[in-house]
Amino acid sequence: MTADIQRLNQRLADAQPSATYRIIDRVAERRAQGAKIISLCAGEPDFDTPKHVREAAIQAIENGHTRYTQVAGARSLREAVAAKFRRENGLDVTWQDTLVCNGGKQVIYNALAATLNEGDQVIVPAPYWVSYPEMVQLCGGEARIVTCDAGTGFKLTPAALAEAINPQTRWLILNSPSNPTGAVYFRDELHALAEILLAHPHVLILADDIYEHLIFDDQVFLTLAQVEPRLAPRTLTMNGVSKAYAMTGWRIGFATGPRWLLEAMEKLQGQQTSGASSISQQAALAALEGPKDFILESRAVFQKRRDLMVALLNDTPGLECVSPAGAFYAFASCAGLIGRTSPSGRVLQTDEDVAHALLDEANVAVVQGSAFGLGPYIRIAYALDDASLRQACEAIRAFCTSLR
Repeated sequence: MTADIQRLNQRLADAQPSATYRIIDRVAERRAQGAKIISLCAGEPDFDTPKHVREAAIQAIENGHTRYTQVAGARSLREAVAAKFRRENGLDVTWQDTLVCNGGKQVIYNALAATLNEGDQVIVPAPYWVSYPEMVQLCGGEARIVTCDAGTGFKLTPAALAEAINPQTRWLILNSPSNPTGAVYFRDELHALAEILLAHPHVLILADDIYEHLIFDDQVFLTLAQVEPRLAPRTLTMNGVSKAYAMTGWRIGFATGPRWLLEAMEKLQGQQTSGASSISQQAALAALEGPKDFILESRAVFQKRRDLMVALLNDTPGLECVSPAGAFYAFASCAGLIGRTSPSGRVLQTDEDVAHALLDEANVAVVQGSAFGLGPYIRIAYALDDASLRQACEAIRAFCTSLR
């Protein structure tokens, strides 16, 4: 086969594979070799999907809900999505102001693909979810990375936002609670960012609220268009059922925003995947309209796990970890490990070296912070039972203590 035949789309050729999935692939390889690995790298709850949601899916099959739906989603689900945005986020929307996609990732990709042209820039605060810059690049835009370090609580400041905006700026992506840091933007911080954005009417805003219900210490979640309604006409507020209802594999994401944008995204989706799974849509409908006990119970569990993880990590030589306000990730500095040597003779020159050494020598899988745009850190997903988390932290501590 000639090289010419194997030529790829240049944007795809330039894109990087997901660092998270690369670690997951390495975990699978090690397990296939017989190693017992504790994986702290997957970004999904470890709970089962609530029973009433599973039962709704089974009933949907029995009732014959097995055919195509409208591209934008079944009206019954879109009405439930609109009701959710009104009830939980104070957004004055109807079902016609919503769109259902095949997971939250498709919401984001469709929005960028529908709006980016050559030369357009997207402001991406770092640390960021690994897919943001790659999706921007695949859609023909340029990611403008704005580093937000521990000094700002890993959050974008108004001054940094103002400096990053230019005539080529098309979007700002704002993720709260954040993957990978768990940082949450509160009312005053959102107001301050909104003041900058109001002065730049050419900038669209993508509010990625997928971890909305995983917010701790009795804090109240707020989304940008809720805090500043004047930004609603150019804000895409995105959410889904994956994290809140432990439905990652069901692949249902949804959004509300200006109709011109939703119509463009629907047009793209119609030529791409069409509507989401009819069975998954019925399950999502049951989740949104059903009891919310699961959310409260899982949030309490994750908050206890957060406290456990932060305490154990801060008791580990070479690691430092601030307490995250949301999500289920601990973003720990491993600066104290850089330059040291592991028992196998590996010199830890980067946080990627730390992550690979932990997998190879401690049988614990984490993801390097540099994959999210900021090193030297490691991201630890505490979506496991307490016993496994304690065992993992003991292995990490033993590894760190053994360094020379």
